[in-house]
Amino acid sequence: MFRRLALLALFAAPALVHAQLPEPVAQVLASNGLPEDALGVLVLKGDTVVLSHQANLPMQPASTMKLVTTLVGLERLGPVFRGRTELRTTGTIEGEVLRGNLILKGGADADLSGEAIESMLRALRYQGVKRIEGDLVLDRELFQPARQDVGLPPFDESPEAYYNVIPDALLVNKNMVQVDMRASGKRLALRMQPELDGVTIGSDMTLVEADCAKWEDGWKLPEAVRGKDGKLRIVLHGTFPKNCNQTTSINVLDRDDYVGRLVRQTWKTLGGRMNGKTVAGATPLDATLLAEHSARMLPELVRDINKPSDNALARTLFLSMGSLQADPAKGSVALPAPGDGETTFTRADAAVREWMRSQRIDDTGFVVENGSGLSRIERISPQQMGYLLLAGLRSPWAPEFQASMPIVAMDGTMRRRLHGSAAAGRARLKTGTLRNVTALAGYVPDANGTMCVFVAMVNSEQAGNGKGRAVLDALVEWVARSGGQQAGAVQAAP
Repeated sequence: MFRRLALLALFAAPALVHAQLPEPVAQVLASNGLPEDALGVLVLKGDTVVLSHQANLPMQPASTMKLVTTLVGLERLGPVFRGRTELRTTGTIEGEVLRGNLILKGGADADLSGEAIESMLRALRYQGVKRIEGDLVLDRELFQPARQDVGLPPFDESPEAYYNVIPDALLVNKNMVQVDMRASGKRLALRMQPELDGVTIGSDMTLVEADCAKWEDGWKLPEAVRGKDGKLRIVLHGTFPKNCNQTTSINVLDRDDYVGRLVRQTWKTLGGRMNGKTVAGATPLDATLLAEHSARMLPELVRDINKPSDNALARTLFLSMGSLQADPAKGSVALPAPGDGETTFTRADAAVREWMRSQRIDDTGFVVENGSGLSRIERISPQQMGYLLLAGLRSPWAPEFQASMPIVAMDGTMRRRLHGSAAAGRARLKTGTLRNVTALAGYVPDANGTMCVFVAMVNSEQAGNGKGRAVLDALVEWVARSGGQQAGAVQAAP
């Protein structure tokens, strides 16, 4: 009981002790031309502040923000939560004909793939249906607004890249088209997956003498061109090395085009026919369930968010907190529709802040835009992140949360860092990187094996080119080699 009160007092503390940076870290900062005010740090050992530097300052966290989304997601939705897609109809099956609309209802299914679509359509074929006399209705209404990607300016110069995909409640294959490019000395052959009804691929790329490993140097933004007949052609632009084979994935098609044409192509491959249009709409309450697909349970999804730092999955989980609740039988069910002035985002934002306050974490200065860290405006202080991680150690889902983080020098986004260090194979740290941000947050055992909460962020225009990373790696090494601190004191590096 006393320890619980002590922790609550720590969370409620208005300020932290500020201490001088360890000399090895200060040296790395100086050698990389970074000022000390570009760095925010908090290291905790239980309820002891080991190191604090600008810990109250809200900073850009980059992808370390995913730790907020995944821990709060686990705490609020639980380990059996899973998104779910439904295939429904407003019609009736008469012999080999489905008379009525076929509805694909999105439920934030993070694993919704072409294979899942085929499985649901095959279930319909097994019911004897060959022809669908009605429209194909795509229901993305779980998230409000349903299409957050429409009209949004691109985050950077690569809107076609996977890391920039903005999710919706009916996101299939993450809307990605895989492109296989094989060049001889004179010709570029292209293939695309998945096959989509009425979609082809071509290029006006120029073949050049260049290093195949650096093929992306000549890449220019591809586009989807709609013909007068309604068919689409994906066109690649730029240059490509001769005698080079590469595979990439791109997001260039509109969501409705992608899903509608995928469903139609799959249905055709299964021997069926579909006569109606593809339209966006909501699912009537009396629509009949024909088939369904469920994503993996949340602990598996959380691992796939944090280890490789998957933005689309993180954003899907964040919006799920504002639209779904866990269900022990179905995996998830929709919350009541948002009221006046509410959106899925405002409800997800409120859910995160409500959890933070329940843990006595002051959310002043905290800003979340999409929960992934791919944002210019998201902010969190090292203190807020540190106390969130401290709460993560006490969570019922602490094993699942910790297992989702990259292991230093072994896997995920930390697999190439800190090899041969005292933290290698021991620390679990989430990375964060933007043009002007380098961050690390997670858990680092000290030399005695005592677990330390670790948060460090560099916000500076000079943070790139490995400079910010060198500072943070030096901090991790210092914590991993340290031991025997007194409360509030900073131990000199060994």
